[in-house]
Amino acid sequence: METEVLIRKDLGGSLPVENVQALASNNLKDIPRRYLRPEAEIEQISIEDSLQIPVVDMDKLIGNIPLFHDDELAKLHLACKEWGFFQLINHGVSEEVIEKMKTDTEEFFGLPLEVKKAYATQLNHIEGYGQAFVVSEEQKLDWGDMLFLLSQPVRQRTLTFWPTLPNSFRETLDKYSQELQRVTIYLLKSISSNLGVNLEKMESMFDDGVQGVRMNYYPPCPQANKVIGLTPHSDAVGLTLLLQVNEVQGLQIRKNGKWVPVKPAVGAFIVNVGDIIEVLQH
Repeated sequence: METEVLIRKDLGGSLPVENVQALASNNLKDIPRRYLRPEAEIEQISIEDSLQIPVVDMDKLIGNIPLFHDDELAKLHLACKEWGFFQLINHGVSEEVIEKMKTDTEEFFGLPLEVKKAYATQLNHIEGYGQAFVVSEEQKLDWGDMLFLLSQPVRQRTLTFWPTLPNSFRETLDKYSQELQRVTIYLLKSISSNLGVNLEKMESMFDDGVQGVRMNYYPPCPQANKVIGLTPHSDAVGLTLLLQVNEVQGLQIRKNGKWVPVKPAVGAFIVNVGDIIEVLQH
């Protein structure tokens, strides 16, 4: 599950494609051509335990003990500069809020396909259930389905795409998005401090920004080494906060020419520094 700080709402739409979850339930012997990705079989994956993304403790960032605060600020700066990723622990988002968001997300993807189709993406809109940024009938497809919603500020919400099942989904996402907004604002302040960027300048960049929440579902695949759950990419946003719903490892990041599997720390958010902030660093 990804929560992103975006600059604007005009993000484009997507062509409708076959539901991957339904496709996977058909006990396929052969994977449809559009999902086959030859590059998935030849990419090198690092197995070095030493290559793990940095961990940043938000408690220490916020704390009033100067030594801890300064050291953690330096760790944050190094993580942003050298990795572009870090795991955020002690972020203050309650376990209850996180677990409820996980549960409601799993329940939504477990609904019958016809129910989920009521929230399908549309040609002129990025939000909804399906796949994002499909612009051609020949385009290679990800082995996964997603639900993408604009969640903050409230005025940007298009409730036609917000599921009413499970019954608690809207309330759960509202609480979750508010909590992550708080975390994101503090991270942006800390990053601006590290970069020597005036806080008002940083805030002005995101005055018209929105928060988007993307929930991903990756069904089992009989030929998992031939498909890709999510096409390799950088995030053209400010920050992305990722929450893993289960213990199945899947996220990989590119470091020193190799793909490094990420082992999520218990209760942590994995934070990706987006392209917008990367530009400020250089």
